[in-house]
Amino acid sequence: MSGFLLPRYQTLTPYVPGEQPQDLPYIKLNTNESPYPPSPWVLEAINNKHISKLNLYPDPLAKKLREAIADEYGLSAENVFVGNGSDEVLALAFLAYADENHPVVIPEISYGFYKVYAELFRVLPINIPLNKDFLIPVEKFCHAGAMVVLANPNAPTALALTLAQVERIVSTNPGHVVLIDEAYIDFGGDSAVTLLPRYDNLLIVRTFSKSRSLAGGRLGYALASKAIIRDLERMKDSFNPYSVNSLAMAAGIAAMEDKAYFSNCVSDICMQREWTAQKLRSMGFDMTKSQTNFLFASPPGLTGREYYERLKERGILVRYLSGKVLEDYVRISIGTKEQMERLIKATEQILRETEA
Repeated sequence: MSGFLLPRYQTLTPYVPGEQPQDLPYIKLNTNESPYPPSPWVLEAINNKHISKLNLYPDPLAKKLREAIADEYGLSAENVFVGNGSDEVLALAFLAYADENHPVVIPEISYGFYKVYAELFRVLPINIPLNKDFLIPVEKFCHAGAMVVLANPNAPTALALTLAQVERIVSTNPGHVVLIDEAYIDFGGDSAVTLLPRYDNLLIVRTFSKSRSLAGGRLGYALASKAIIRDLERMKDSFNPYSVNSLAMAAGIAAMEDKAYFSNCVSDICMQREWTAQKLRSMGFDMTKSQTNFLFASPPGLTGREYYERLKERGILVRYLSGKVLEDYVRISIGTKEQMERLIKATEQILRETEA
């Protein structure tokens, strides 16, 4: 540290993203990116016309992108907020609805940024342990008396709440915002979008990074009542009104409109997920029933760290999960058919060596 950093931030533990190696051609199954490039429509959308206008600020209202997202879900553009990745949307929601006097209720095991934002913004996090089977204890999030933040499906456990369970949490917290982070909902589970007309405290956060192949575009959005969207706009415009760049907006519109490409990619990822899960289970892996684009898996006879290290030696990256509860598990992103075949072959070799 420089010595100038404010004391309140000197103990801050930042979020640590998955490895992004630049030196070797690893098979990257560690950051839940799509294994497929963006839609061809995206490549056509980012053309010389858009590039030639980079000397101008982008539309701070992101009007056309919001309209494209709204059309997808049968909403009004006034029900849509866009940000520089879903992480920015989450941050603005924490800023808007939680502080020293307004805590936030989160699962003890979930997306790591929730705890980071709580610490950064001096919010008291009320951490709720998961059940032994890694399911979220729904009752403990009902009548919470505070903002609730849930990833559905949850990460890294890959499990989803039912729509009825989500509605129970939302309906029993009428005086507080319930944020449902649906980063992985396109791969399984039921979206809470259908609940929006009935609950003005529901805030849904989604991303273009996973199912729409735009992780590098840093584009996220929220769906909510008009009042909540205005809250988020107030926070954004007090920090950075031009947070989404014009190329990302053009890419986002095209990605949202190319429904066939989106559907094909999601379908293929789900197919590869089920094939890989069956192969790993046949080798003795313990895992949850994934409703995401990754597997939460525990290898037989190895710790999660040992399995991660031996795969890395073979040029394959998965996400090692530290901590007492998760130390036997890794998170494996779903790649292409060829990539998953490489993973299975490498795993078979590792297990044979372990048995020997």
